[in-house]
Amino acid sequence: MTALPLDGVRILAVEQYGAGPFGTQFLADQGADVIKIEAPGEGDYARALGPHFFENGDSQFFHSFNRNKKSLSLDLKKPEGKAVFLDLVKTADAVASNSRGDVAERLGITYEHLKDANPKIVCAHLSAYGRTGSRAAWPGFDFLMQAEAGHFSVTGEPGSPPTRMGLSVVDLATGLALAFAVSSGIVSARATGKGQDLDTSLFHMAHMLNVYTSTWYLNSGHVQGRTARSGHASLVPCQLYRTQDGWIYIMCNKEKFWPALCKAIGEPDWGTDPRFKTFKERLANRELVQELLDERLSERTTADWLEAFSGVVPSAPVYDLAQALDNPFVAEQGIVQELDLEGHGPIRMIDTPVRSATPTPARPASSLGEDTEKILSDLGYDQNRLAQLRKGRVI
Repeated sequence: MTALPLDGVRILAVEQYGAGPFGTQFLADQGADVIKIEAPGEGDYARALGPHFFENGDSQFFHSFNRNKKSLSLDLKKPEGKAVFLDLVKTADAVASNSRGDVAERLGITYEHLKDANPKIVCAHLSAYGRTGSRAAWPGFDFLMQAEAGHFSVTGEPGSPPTRMGLSVVDLATGLALAFAVSSGIVSARATGKGQDLDTSLFHMAHMLNVYTSTWYLNSGHVQGRTARSGHASLVPCQLYRTQDGWIYIMCNKEKFWPALCKAIGEPDWGTDPRFKTFKERLANRELVQELLDERLSERTTADWLEAFSGVVPSAPVYDLAQALDNPFVAEQGIVQELDLEGHGPIRMIDTPVRSATPTPARPASSLGEDTEKILSDLGYDQNRLAQLRKGRVI
């Protein structure tokens, strides 16, 4: 097996909850030595987050974001803790943090604070609203961002109350931005010998996720709203359609797929009908397309149509989470990873989507402070020094 891409990279993660840990888990899964810095006796508050726990008492939520990382308990608010942190910085490539915008400066984990210890250190910061400006000290969370960035206004059925997306997509996407910032910063630092601060925020990412709809408004004044049945804003057919026993999602997002769909359902003439010939005509006749497809597709089951469309017409069943994870294709692709958790036994989680010839490491999240002594001993701290730090509740 070849080495994982980030073998030999060390990242200090001053993080908690979801967004930051999601990003650094991507780095740990690629072989980076991610050291999670946690307050002694407290740790990441996600460690206590329910409602589901393993038999050893560990939070299933916490494990979802922290596999393949080490845990070092360290009080960064104490001078002795800051001294230990600086020793760690000398051995690291990057510091990744997620906190309120004013916290990184107060904790002394910016490039300005750390460059003397390590001029090549990369300091990547994830905050709610950024580290500058009128909201730097504001707390903020995913659903707030979705509300303010307009996501509620384009989600759900027309006429329904404002609706958020079903998952914490802003947190997760911003975590990936943090991982990208860390990786990009390290590439630059190794080329130039100089590190830097890099920033991302939930608020900015929430707007970035609007992508083309924001371009439409900024340049054409178009305010995109909701579309029925989770349809695409302009491409038809691209939405839910009724079948004999439920629903099917069809995405004819290239012109070639419309005639392919028409042929597969036994209506080849629709493919050349002037009312439906291109995206422009089909958009103008969206309701008619829906009516015709509903009527035709309702003659057979979803499974029947999926078999008919297989590899020809982009389509998918509409599953709940259990059906989604029990899907045989999930097993075929090896998407679920098994890890052995002490005090519980085997646990199952979604493996990283970035795959290589080398299997993803399968180390469950460390218990709070589990790796502290080993990491500090490797720095040259003897037992007397460690005992003093424990006595002072620094570690």
